[in-house]
This record gives sequence, C-alpha cells and structure tokens, in this order.
Amino acid sequence: MQGRQSRNHFGLHMPNLQFRLAACYGGSNMAKTAPKTTPQIVLDKKTLKKALAELAAADPDIARALDEAGHPELRDMPTGFGGLMRSIVGQQVSVHAARSIWLRLEAAVPSMEPADFLAMSDEQLRAVGLSGAKMKYGRSLATDIVEGRISFDSLHELDDAAAIAMLTQAKGIGPWTAEIYLMFAHGRPDIMPGLDLGLVVAAQHLKKLRTRPDAKRLLKIAEAWRPWRSAAALVLWHYRRNMPDWGAPRSSAKTEKKAT
Repeated sequence: MQGRQSRNHFGLHMPNLQFRLAACYGGSNMAKTAPKTTPQIVLDKKTLKKALAELAAADPDIARALDEAGHPELRDMPTGFGGLMRSIVGQQVSVHAARSIWLRLEAAVPSMEPADFLAMSDEQLRAVGLSGAKMKYGRSLATDIVEGRISFDSLHELDDAAAIAMLTQAKGIGPWTAEIYLMFAHGRPDIMPGLDLGLVVAAQHLKKLRTRPDAKRLLKIAEAWRPWRSAAALVLWHYRRNMPDWGAPRSSAKTEKKAT
C-alpha cells in the first residue's frame, strides 16, 4: 500500500493509510472535541439541484465545470455495517474484483449484520475472497458495532467531525472512508474529502493551479463551497472523469468527448 494511490470500487481514489492522518483535520483531537449537532439537510435529488445552482452562482469555475461536463448524479451506498464493509472490500483492488468479492460476501452473509459476520470462520471469509487484512478490519468493525463503540442509531446526532471520529475507531476505517460513507450513505451535504486524489487533480485543473494542491489547500479552496462541499465534490469527480488527458491535443479531446 505504501507510496501508492488506488481506486476503490466507487471509482474514487483512496489514499494510502499514511496520508489519512494528515493535518487537514487540525490534529487528532479536533474530531474528538467537536460539539454534537443534528444535521438539518440531507443531500438528495432535490437539494442537489439547489446546491448546484448556488455553487454555480458563487463560483464561476464551478459554473464552467457544469457547463463543460454536465451535472453529476448522486451516488449512494448501504448504511450501517454493510456500507462500511463494502468500502473495506473495495480497498486496494479493482472495481471488477471488488464487485465479485462483495457479491460472494453478500451471498455468504445475507443479513450483513455484524454478529453474523463475526460468526463466519476465517476459512469461510477467505473463500469469498477477503484477504487476511480485510478479515481483520471487518472483524474489528463488527466488534466495535456489537460492543457499542460505533452506534449508527446515534450517528445522526453527531456533527461531521464527531461522526468521523466515531467511525475511525475501527481498524481499516480512515478519515477518507468515513467521509465517503457519510456523503453517500447518509447524504451529509458539507464534506470535502481533502485526501482524495481525484478531487485534487480536478481542482488543480479547474482552478488552473500550477501545482497540485495538498489537502490543506484543497480544503481552503473548498471553504467557498460551504455549505455544499459534498455537492462540489460530486462536481469535481464528474469533471475529472470528463477532463481530457493532460497531454492530449485539443482536437483529440473534443473527438473523444463526442464519442463517449
């Protein structure tokens, strides 16, 4: 894992573990001491439309991205243990491999309840394609849920920083995974995964920056996108997928865009 960036099964770039603890969160104590609040807005189809309109009005670059690449669609993922376990399955493997493993795991544990997962033997989990590390991460997550350290019933009562702190107690769940889970499973509207390579590359291109922004700079840029940073992230990912290759001639880029 060291020194690499890889895509997970959502097609997003998952940073390796050594970068997940970057200072963009203001240190490990920030999330732990954040006050509890109840999010009032969920990012759904209706609010996404409103968010994109407000982002375009506030930032001409976002307006240009929407004009060039079109509007992004919402993504979703299961809530609870299943959603986070799916993220673990997708770490460091291709989209195709992650999907195959996940389907086999679903067949082996149809309920996708943490207690049922814990009842599976290592041999059974290995047979569906889980590596030793992912078995360990899955068992750690399931144990944290069963023993009450992670409570999905109380997750809605926490602000983003506190929710991330609770989820990242489990081994194998870093800030990036927690942020993606909150965005797609719970519709949190104001999250910007500063460690996501796809967002960094898209922001550099969109903002015409000479160098790639680090996580701290990306989060500073994203301040202008509050309270819709999750929607802005969707715009950037969508824009990134539609960006021409850096070295592609302008005419080739246009041809490729028409062909897709």
